[in-house]
Amino acid sequence: MKITEENFVEQMKKGNEKALEYVIDNYAWVLKTVLKKHLFYLMNFYEECMNDCLLAIWKNIDYYEPEKSSFKNWIGGIAKYKSIDYIRKYLKDTENENIEDVTISVEDNTLKKILQNEVSEQIEKILQSLSEEDREIFKKLYFEDKNIDEISKDTGLKKSILYNRLSRGKKKIRHECDVEGGFKNEGL
Repeated sequence: MKITEENFVEQMKKGNEKALEYVIDNYAWVLKTVLKKHLFYLMNFYEECMNDCLLAIWKNIDYYEPEKSSFKNWIGGIAKYKSIDYIRKYLKDTENENIEDVTISVEDNTLKKILQNEVSEQIEKILQSLSEEDREIFKKLYFEDKNIDEISKDTGLKKSILYNRLSRGKKKIRHECDVEGGFKNEGL
């Protein structure tokens, strides 16, 4: 069967590897554009991140919903979030390196600051759809690594209320983003 623009998604869902080749031939430019933008300072991660994006597209094709977004936007979103994961990994690795094994230059600190700011901006965009109180709950749980008991104590809210808010917040965030995709208001 010949893979075309009309059938490549269906063929990927059926496990036809030629459909993935079609995606690489016709949509790799989207991935490259997004990855180069987000991994500009970390080009040594580019190839690995590109492979992770292609694997994510292959494994998650069943979640693609054409009525919600174009394929181009969907894969652009995957590339965006995969690149953010790589930036986080880089930042975490630099924090965990043994100080005696590292020679830190001024440029490394500048790069780290730029990447941290970029990740912070992306997180703020993602959390923007939530109320201020819910944003704080998400930040405490996911970025300050506090558990529900600690957050309950900090906020004075019952655990059941916190779980409820987290569940609703996740739904809001999912609604604002395509599945692993970009923001509705943000074009690629």
